Amino acid sequence: MQNNPIDVVGIGNAIVDVLAQASDDFLREQGQAKGSMSLIDTETADRLYAQLQKLPGGCLERSGGSAGNTMAGLSSFGARGAYIGKVANDALGQAFTREMLKAGTTFDCRPLVNGAPTARCMVMVTPDAQRTMATYLGACVELGPEDVEDALVAKASVTYLEGYLWDKPRAKEAFLKAARLAHEAGRKVALSLSDSFCVDRHRAEFQDLVTNHVDILFANESEILSLYQRDTFEQAIAHASEHCEVTAVTRSEKGSVVAAGRDVYEVPAHAVTKLVDTTGAGDLYAAGFLFGFTRSRSLVDCARIGALAASEVISHYGARPEVRLADWVGARM
Repeated sequence: MQNNPIDVVGIGNAIVDVLAQASDDFLREQGQAKGSMSLIDTETADRLYAQLQKLPGGCLERSGGSAGNTMAGLSSFGARGAYIGKVANDALGQAFTREMLKAGTTFDCRPLVNGAPTARCMVMVTPDAQRTMATYLGACVELGPEDVEDALVAKASVTYLEGYLWDKPRAKEAFLKAARLAHEAGRKVALSLSDSFCVDRHRAEFQDLVTNHVDILFANESEILSLYQRDTFEQAIAHASEHCEVTAVTRSEKGSVVAAGRDVYEVPAHAVTKLVDTTGAGDLYAAGFLFGFTRSRSLVDCARIGALAASEVISHYGARPEVRLADWVGARM
């Protein structure tokens, strides 16, 4: 695969998700703001992990990370994908690597030795399917420009960047290097804003990144409003269109809006019988959208494929598909 063209190369935090069903009371007891994504230290991670294991339903451990989930979704569609992320040379890191390779995604970044352990994200899902995430970044913070392989990026149709990774200076260098390599090769760069809290931390830098380095922008409604601080959603979309070739914004049950220049398309969400866990919905929407995009489908079709992929992942626990998306989506298009 290394010598063949690649549809998408994703760059993000390589994280093992620890999923558990939790009550609102549990969140309050642990000091977690419902619906938030917070960064935690080693001591907090160990304490919270121990408390999650005591819950009646226990924990489910799965390889995750936003861009990692997107790449797993793309592989499930049959796309050719590669992933750049940092794990440690430990049990969780080895498990993460095995899962990526088993899914068909190229992943050969050198693991961290004698450093922080592989990252973990505690995902607490309340009965209303809302997820609250507490993330220990661990080895992720060591990802830098040296991990970005020139040839890998140059042969990928799209380089997909995870906004969560922007928190560390060396990761920023990796992003900018990847964007430069992609554009020098005539390829596209996509960015997921990841989280409104992330946008709040880096608003000015994200605005610069989007204006000067990004062709395809993924966001949800709160993220795009936070990025441009406009009074209405319509104003934020219009502003994004001035800076990006394509902007795709998810709006939960309202579906998504895709803008390209003056063209704006509203695409409905795909109904689900039972909403179980919203973790990974945006990641799988991006997977479906990028799959369609790399197959030269219309923007409306790209959004429809993304909506179908998202509907599959929110119908069960975990942020990665439980069926082969190529078949599942194909039967519903």
